[in-house]
Amino acid sequence: MNTKHFVLIFFLCFYSILKAQQPNMVWIVSEDNSKHYMKLFDEHGVKTPNIEKLAKQGIQFNRAFSNAAVCSAARSTLITGIYGPRIASHYHRSEQKITLPDNIKMFPEYLREAGYYTSNNAKEDYNIFKSKEVWDESSQKASWRNRQQDQPFFHVHNIGTTHEGSLHFSEEQMISNPTITALETVFVQPNHPNTKTFRYTNAYYRDLITKMDTEVGEVVNQLEKDNLLENTIIFYYGDHGGVLPGSKGYLLETGLHVPLVIYIPEKYKNLSPFSIGKSTNTFVSFVDFAATVLNLANIETPKTMDGKPFLGASVDKKVIDNNETFGYADRFDEKYDMVRSLRVENLKYIRNFEPFNVDGLMNNYRYKQLAYQEWKDLFELGKLNENQVSFFNPKTPEALYDIEKDPFEINNLAEDPAYSTDIKQLRTSLNAILKSMPDLSFYPEASIINNAFTDPITFGKTHKKDISNYLQIANLQLETFQKAKSQLNKYLESKDPLKRYWALISCSSFGKKAKVFSLKIETIMKTDSELINKMRAADFLGFIGYKDVSNNLTDLLYQSNNEKEALLILNSIVLQRDFYQKNTFTIDASKMNKQVRENKLIQERLNYINKQK
Repeated sequence: MNTKHFVLIFFLCFYSILKAQQPNMVWIVSEDNSKHYMKLFDEHGVKTPNIEKLAKQGIQFNRAFSNAAVCSAARSTLITGIYGPRIASHYHRSEQKITLPDNIKMFPEYLREAGYYTSNNAKEDYNIFKSKEVWDESSQKASWRNRQQDQPFFHVHNIGTTHEGSLHFSEEQMISNPTITALETVFVQPNHPNTKTFRYTNAYYRDLITKMDTEVGEVVNQLEKDNLLENTIIFYYGDHGGVLPGSKGYLLETGLHVPLVIYIPEKYKNLSPFSIGKSTNTFVSFVDFAATVLNLANIETPKTMDGKPFLGASVDKKVIDNNETFGYADRFDEKYDMVRSLRVENLKYIRNFEPFNVDGLMNNYRYKQLAYQEWKDLFELGKLNENQVSFFNPKTPEALYDIEKDPFEINNLAEDPAYSTDIKQLRTSLNAILKSMPDLSFYPEASIINNAFTDPITFGKTHKKDISNYLQIANLQLETFQKAKSQLNKYLESKDPLKRYWALISCSSFGKKAKVFSLKIETIMKTDSELINKMRAADFLGFIGYKDVSNNLTDLLYQSNNEKEALLILNSIVLQRDFYQKNTFTIDASKMNKQVRENKLIQERLNYINKQK
């Protein structure tokens, strides 16, 4: 044997041993469930013996969070390791996919380059153009069994049993399909009406959690049958919170706080800085998952990622000591809002950038659930208590909750003098995150699609100063009106249309306190160069009851030739009609731009408005 052959054989043997040492990794993902439904994490949950078994042989993460409270935004963060507002992947659901720069990849690409077999069964739901290099297979038949012999693998198994759609049952089904979980003992959140519908929904959902746990066990058993369990690290987690009313799509703990258990085989214990068989209160977020998988595979974390690995070799002590998580919520289907959150230890800070928006605003998919429908009906009948009715009221620009004392975020401490230092610190920290990111949502979605979707990172860097300025105008909402008044007046007259845009939003935040600007804002509604600013001006005038703006908003809808712009106008129309002016809107779809009126989400809004006449 010559030297070249010897070196080649040695290299192949060494490569084979190296690959054999790399752990396989499996993600078992259940859809739409927060940690609140499992006894492993919450006293009001049900037993999940298969997940509990994984925890005994792994790590139970008591503080694991999705960064977004809805599927496509959450999964876009998971697959990139990047915060959604930085790359415009945070709207649910993006009808137009964003394009990632050449230096940013979906993380399974890095695994494939390192020799891993990557498979996904089968949900993707990203707001991003997918490269052909992401998965070896992504389908209902995808399995680790299709890899080459001894090839390490990364596999995702999605369980849809607990998805929101499972709660779209009828009243007849409530009668004919009794729950296993007892209705008389089931827990109902204190901000929900304790009715038979809510008790049934809670009980039925807990039954689905039990069924989902069985399906988790089936995946684990398949790994064991294939003699792979001792070589495979298993992540079990929920893909975001939900789905009882006011959870999925909202930055409450019920929308963000997910169950997470990671099984670590004996041979890979050295890759965990956490004790096996124990729980940890270290904060981890979806933005960290990609970096963690790469680190477990001994692949360097790309500098483009926002997340940090919490498992694998050489985990930074700062990550182990992490005690905070960042969240974001924007458009959910046809319903618009802009909310950011920052939780540090037990304190949760929520920043409502458009506080005049009402959480309970009609959303077609959500309101297929009987519990949502009943909640709204009871609100309109005046039969809700103070805690239950807040879902249908305008919000405050800032909210602060002590999660340990108030797990369902009912008692807003933002105005409590005892927490003044805390809220200032959290406000400063959140502002720093939004500016450094930078957060693209300070541009309207239509503008982002038109100007940033082909390269959102470059757009954000180029407009970082502008975004900081728009944030500053938005934060005038946090001042007294007298202190903010002169600045608002200046920005209402700015040559920058987006400065006018954010000044109008801030005026709406102040409501009737800002009525001194009524004539000026009425002029903006009639003469501004930007249709979207005319809409925001009409919003303000309608919110404060200055005049009936139904015809103004309807005319703006007819003028719009942009689908997302028109969808935002329709959001305002439904908000005005259902919660502010409560007047009738007559919309003639034939007067709308053809492409606009054929948009599915716009059709849903129009159907709702027409049915309610």
